[in-house]
Amino acid sequence: MDRIRIVGGNELHGVIPISGAKNAALPLMIASLLTDDTLTLENVPHLADVEQLIRILGNHGADISVNGRRERQGESYARTIHFTCRNIVDTTAPYELVSKMRASFWVIGPLLAREGKARVSLPGGCAIGTRPVDLFIEGLQALSANIEIDSGYVNATAPAGGLIGARYTFPKVSVGATHVLMMAATLANGTTVLGNAAREPEVVDLANCLNAMGAKITGQGTATITIEGVRSLSGARHRVLPDRIETGTYAMAVAMTGGDVILEDTDMALLDTALEAIRRAGAEITETNSGIRVVRNGAGIKPVDIVTDPFPGFPTDLQAQFMGLMTMAKGTSHITETIFENRFMHVQELARLGAKISLSGQTAKIEGVSRLKGAPVMATDLRASVSLVIAGLAAEGETMVSRVYHLDRGFERLEEKLTRCGAHVERVSD
Repeated sequence: MDRIRIVGGNELHGVIPISGAKNAALPLMIASLLTDDTLTLENVPHLADVEQLIRILGNHGADISVNGRRERQGESYARTIHFTCRNIVDTTAPYELVSKMRASFWVIGPLLAREGKARVSLPGGCAIGTRPVDLFIEGLQALSANIEIDSGYVNATAPAGGLIGARYTFPKVSVGATHVLMMAATLANGTTVLGNAAREPEVVDLANCLNAMGAKITGQGTATITIEGVRSLSGARHRVLPDRIETGTYAMAVAMTGGDVILEDTDMALLDTALEAIRRAGAEITETNSGIRVVRNGAGIKPVDIVTDPFPGFPTDLQAQFMGLMTMAKGTSHITETIFENRFMHVQELARLGAKISLSGQTAKIEGVSRLKGAPVMATDLRASVSLVIAGLAAEGETMVSRVYHLDRGFERLEEKLTRCGAHVERVSD
């Protein structure tokens, strides 16, 4: 099993290309099930989750081809993938596939809308909380779907004439449920209005792609999304938006180590709140023609309090990374997690490096230390794993991160990108 070896102490200087967003690519790929034409997606990252979803879509009958790789300094920088699902050959998404990645549960929306039925295993994914599927089920029931749960599977059927548009207000904001109901409603009869909908950029990206396919969606990016159902969708060509979580992660890495890095092919507007927190911690962040420049020279890291919230608040997917940054702040900071109830599993691993963190409910108190010391640590989930990398970049000596398959789910060529900027990071195969 691979591990990541880090020798800390080097500043970061150079250019890091930002990949396409995993959290946008996955629902966009699933949207290919809604049409028998070809959906072409550009800027798709090469990640374990993407490859897993390709296998799942193939199980449903999608024909998938990859081409158009752009070479930049010898690496495959982006991929263009064509998805063609002329016929759905299987409306069951089995446990052995869905259990490995939560987002694969989202196929229930397109399958139900296009075929009138779906049998999808209850999901798996990172162990960061229960994340139940009640909102998905309640929303689909609002569209007149009949749903039963039996032997670990959600069995869904639509009325004989197809799903029926309706008004549904989410009791709490859910990005995944917003994706699923928006996709399902595109082929429903009549108009669907989703209240308290997620406003994340990835939701907007999916809506824009669906509209390019012939859907009639308005209000994306606001709390109320309206979908006027259409008889069918066509193919389209769409570019996956930049990964704001990867952008924020590398910005925090620069803030942690010091240095001067251009984050290329990304957009400040995707993560204003997170970038403002990094500025308050002591980094200079400016927009450039090609992306974002992050600089920290001289002064140390300042303590900053944050609370995670749905967009446009501070992203829960950057919480662990920010905690890694705060471990060396000159003072005490507090991080409150409001999205997931079990997303502090990285605390004990950061403590192995010398971090001083205490927990009270959903709030972590981080007392900054003057030095971290390298140690063997274990990744517990996707975002927690990269918080250990950030801490390791500034720690004295060697940090060895095990279970890096978590990293491979969401960060494309992380060790190569950091190494090119002067970090001592390498993948070690046992």
